[in-house]
Amino acid sequence: MGALGLTYSKSFLDDLKSRFRLSDVIGRHVKLTRAGREFKGLSPFTNEKTPSFFVNDEKGFYHCFSSGESGDLLSFFMKTQRLSFNESVKLLADEAGVELPRQTEDERQRDRERASLLDVMEMAAQFYRQELARREGAPARTYLAERGLKDDTIQAFGLGYAPRGRTALHDHLLQKDVTPDQIVQAGLAIQPDDDRPLYDRFRHRIIFPIADFKGRVIAFGGRALDSNVSAKYLNSPETPLFHKGAVLYNFKAARESCYRSVEGRDRVLIVAEGYMDVISLVEAGFATAVAPLGTALTDTQLHTLWRVCPEPILCFDGDRAGLSAANRIVDRALPSLKPGHSLRFALLPEGQDPDDIIRAGGAQAMTSFLTDARPLADMLWERELSMAPFDTPERRAGLESRLGDLIRTIRERRVQDHYRADIRARLAALFRRDVAAGQRFFDGRRPWIPGESLADSRGISPQLRRSKLTTTGNRSEEREALLILAILNHPGLLDSHFEGFAEVSLLNAKLDRLRNEILRIASGESLDRAALANHLSGTSVADIARELRGRNSLGKDHPFARPEAPLAEVERGWSHLINLHWDADKLAREQREAEDAFGRDMTDENFARLVASRAQKLAAEQEEKAKVAEADKERTAGHSK
Repeated sequence: MGALGLTYSKSFLDDLKSRFRLSDVIGRHVKLTRAGREFKGLSPFTNEKTPSFFVNDEKGFYHCFSSGESGDLLSFFMKTQRLSFNESVKLLADEAGVELPRQTEDERQRDRERASLLDVMEMAAQFYRQELARREGAPARTYLAERGLKDDTIQAFGLGYAPRGRTALHDHLLQKDVTPDQIVQAGLAIQPDDDRPLYDRFRHRIIFPIADFKGRVIAFGGRALDSNVSAKYLNSPETPLFHKGAVLYNFKAARESCYRSVEGRDRVLIVAEGYMDVISLVEAGFATAVAPLGTALTDTQLHTLWRVCPEPILCFDGDRAGLSAANRIVDRALPSLKPGHSLRFALLPEGQDPDDIIRAGGAQAMTSFLTDARPLADMLWERELSMAPFDTPERRAGLESRLGDLIRTIRERRVQDHYRADIRARLAALFRRDVAAGQRFFDGRRPWIPGESLADSRGISPQLRRSKLTTTGNRSEEREALLILAILNHPGLLDSHFEGFAEVSLLNAKLDRLRNEILRIASGESLDRAALANHLSGTSVADIARELRGRNSLGKDHPFARPEAPLAEVERGWSHLINLHWDADKLAREQREAEDAFGRDMTDENFARLVASRAQKLAAEQEEKAKVAEADKERTAGHSK
């Protein structure tokens, strides 16, 4: 790394690299396939024909047997992109949205102090482990045995015991040449305000070491053994090493287990509420269990989970307090949802936690609850339904309004669109059922349900029933397919249209998956047609891409999307098409809003608004057809000259 590495602290570089999965980043440049616990591919350093390049996510390390090159994420960019160390750091920081630090001498001194505090924490952890084995640790050993913990588990988690003595740890560390200031800085002792002597923070407690993502002890949790102590569980305070909102208990081991596993439950992170829940889960075979540290999940912890697992399962007691905690996380997670990333919720029987479930019914009982975990969308829907009855128009309007407000908090537009469609379908089914049960009618017409044809509603005139305004012709799927086909044949479009392609709304789920995979592949480099096809051939969307290329009618009707089309024609045609799609998407949203308004209140005003919105959409589609026909005519005339 050289002297340039001193520009940034080791803790900053470690944190930066932890924000990426090594195989994901290298996979943008090298086609990788899974090989057991690792990934393999052709060497980016030699022209080999047999793969000898291996990537290990668990270790954050790659090795090339054909060239002897090896290293981490930063060295990969330095060697393959011919970047300097600082340029590689900046590249990763920009992608992660992290501001580069500018270290002063004071900051460098703090880094040295952090390294020293890590040594102090390791001394304390060793002291607590030794105390557990001594005679005074007998009550702690008895408690752990009653909880069913095996010796191997106790050792694996480094559990210990803090003795009753007021200064037992303090005195031990002083003998190791640790200063009183370091003991306080590490959160191991408390300095009274009246300048009385320091005393140990943890006394007569079972000790749970808390590690960072590299496995280094940075804090402790303590479980009281005296029943009359006010704080049953006590954590270290905030220190230069420990920020409880950024750490998850057992995260390093759980992440490594996810990376080692090929499929199944072992690739899903399980989020419990406390240390003992995590330990019981791991001992029962659920190696990917983690827990926050005495607080609800923070945004930082949520994104940490998503970097490893797209849909973690959160376990909650099914009582009122557990449901309340789950609902707070629903609200916290909604704005940050993104394609493929969400949460699932395992609601346990009232008054029981994972440890209770496992002790009563074994791992199979816990597996059953995890298998039945509910999607976040279901939790949101069920919560809003339970808040109040919806037996009047006003209450139904209130339900719809609350759900709409919540959906609008989702920042990622594609996810927001899919949530809106999902909730609209649920509301339609709910209100249809409610209306049918009550046999309610308005002015001789049954209520219209959003999404159904107006021609099916009662009270609509025969003239309107025959009108095209009561049908919902839709050209969006063809536009979506054409947008992606042009990218497949001309990936160079992404050099100037990457953001537009990423943000455009796609309703077809298969095409949306293909678009996301193209963006993932192209985010790190410029690609030609052959390179993109090669990358896609080894992915789960290969068949979708192959099917799209085989749709001959698309290229026949729209020559700009063909592989042989001139670049200027491709650029002009694709830009025109995406603008049409943006406009059509806007009109579709306006129509949905008009449908919603008419579904809630069948007034003449809302009906006129709905008819106008559909007329506008139909006119836009006819204009689109005319423009395409005119463009084809001009193109044909140009070729004939």
